[in-house]
Amino acid sequence: MLDPMWILLLEAGVALALLIIIVWWTRPRKRNDEKKDDESR
Repeated sequence: MLDPMWILLLEAGVALALLIIIVWWTRPRKRNDEKKDDESR
């Protein structure tokens, strides 16, 4: 059988990718808010 270590590495890589995607997706977009505030003034 194959060494089960590659399954753990694959799972860790997927978990890390999901964490990065979630953090990037939910980060506050302050740049767009600042531009809107500047245009309204």
